[in-house]
Amino acid sequence: SKEFDLLAHLARHPGRVFTRVQLLDAVWGTTYEGYEHNVNTHINRLRNKLEADPMRPELILTVRGAGYKMREAG
Repeated sequence: SKEFDLLAHLARHPGRVFTRVQLLDAVWGTTYEGYEHNVNTHINRLRNKLEADPMRPELILTVRGAGYKMREAG
């Protein structure tokens, strides 16, 4: 269910870059005390399900040094 919550959060804000910490707060809640790279695992799972080529994502993008974002329409 966290994968869906993560996807929904990114989809509600296309083009906006979120750090791992921001995604953890938004999806897992501010009381989450786990490993922040947990976000990476969920992003990779989503890419494997949604992207034509998960190694060259076009929908869920990595912004180096910043975080992740959902591609804007158009």
